[in-house]
Amino acid sequence: MNTLDNSLIDKLKEFLTDHQVTTNKTILEQHGKDESYHGSSSPDLVVFPESADEVSAIVKVADEHNTPIIPFGLGTSLEGHIIPYDHGITIDFSLMNKVLEVREKDFLVKVQPGVTRSMLNKELKKYGLFFTVDPGADATLGGMAATNASGTTSVKYGVMRDQVRDLEVVLADGEIIHTGNLAQKSSSGYNLNSLMVGSEGTLGCITELTLKVYGIPEHIVAARASFETVGDAVEAVVSILQAGIPIARVELVDELSMTQVNLFNDTNYREKPTLFLEFHGNEAGLKSDVEFTKEIVSDHRCEEIYFEEDNAARNKLWEARHNLAYAYVHGNPGKKLMVTDVCVPISELAGAIQYARSQVEKLELNGGILGHVGDGNYHVLLMIDMNDAEEVKKADQFNEQIVEYALQRNGTCTGEHGVGVGKMKYQHQEHGRALQVMEKIKLALDPKEILNPHKLVHMKRRNR
Repeated sequence: MNTLDNSLIDKLKEFLTDHQVTTNKTILEQHGKDESYHGSSSPDLVVFPESADEVSAIVKVADEHNTPIIPFGLGTSLEGHIIPYDHGITIDFSLMNKVLEVREKDFLVKVQPGVTRSMLNKELKKYGLFFTVDPGADATLGGMAATNASGTTSVKYGVMRDQVRDLEVVLADGEIIHTGNLAQKSSSGYNLNSLMVGSEGTLGCITELTLKVYGIPEHIVAARASFETVGDAVEAVVSILQAGIPIARVELVDELSMTQVNLFNDTNYREKPTLFLEFHGNEAGLKSDVEFTKEIVSDHRCEEIYFEEDNAARNKLWEARHNLAYAYVHGNPGKKLMVTDVCVPISELAGAIQYARSQVEKLELNGGILGHVGDGNYHVLLMIDMNDAEEVKKADQFNEQIVEYALQRNGTCTGEHGVGVGKMKYQHQEHGRALQVMEKIKLALDPKEILNPHKLVHMKRRNR
């Protein structure tokens, strides 16, 4: 680990308390890893600001000392986004966790970046509102914006980028800016909201978010449908979408994963390719949607379909889906979870999933497939023995194969987990000369490259 100049710590303690600055080894180690399989690396120190002004002051000190800054939410990222390979200062936003304002008539909420999805929805429930983006993990909203998270509800409500109306951001020189406003639409200037969302802390530190929220649906119906093949399940989803049925969630879980679901949750679901579905709307309208869905799935060799309207039963169904990663970890002690993440046009999804399954079997890897099939995004959950060099090599080979398959079909190397360090090697192939534009933007906003260096785009840190 690098040793920071004591004058830097002294300057930080001019405006931060002793409790807000730490070099405690355990805390450093906690901030040197995420939930990915990427190697760990600890920062030199961790700071815990309570306001945007404190973040600005921290960044100004880091800029003066040419010291890397790494924003940190809860560490739930999956591609090494928050691992400080250059050491430096990790800014932990856990003390900036207030819901600042609920503008229920505008369907907007203003929050600090350390607020988690569950914390926000608990507060919004008082107003009959909810926040839609559900990546599975109870991540912070700042982290979700930084990676442009999405999840199970994106087919109806959109991804994180679609929910951001305004951001307060601290730039690399400590300047504080706002990227948007409260209006529903604007044709004024460059879209800085979209630039910052998904930038993974490489262009600025998010210190406040204004987000779109929605009315809690009058009626919700969930369903579980089993099919003979993955292709049948995916084609059923395409038909449902083409029919204009306003589906809120539609998730695919493959046969192997349904076995893990049953083992982990003590359920007895049919162990066949399965769709988990959810419909939001009014009771009369949903009755019609449910009947239409039954007809459509039966045309695609659906073996059985069960509908759940009771809240407890619906929660049990979605807990089984959300806990799938933990089910694999629990069922494979001593192994590390590697989660792949590619997205293809929906018309290519069935072929992509079938290709992924054939390669898992060819390479003799242990893994299951699940996907947000309504938007063409799928994941393979691989359980890897990190002490087995050959198995690690096979996992990397598999990841490259499915990314290559996606890119050849005009898809993307990451649908929702972000680039971090794990997907940087695919950026030139996916973006071509547009990657050079991204690098120019990075240098324009962060000329010393102190903001989360060596993430998202290939750059060399410059000592200027």
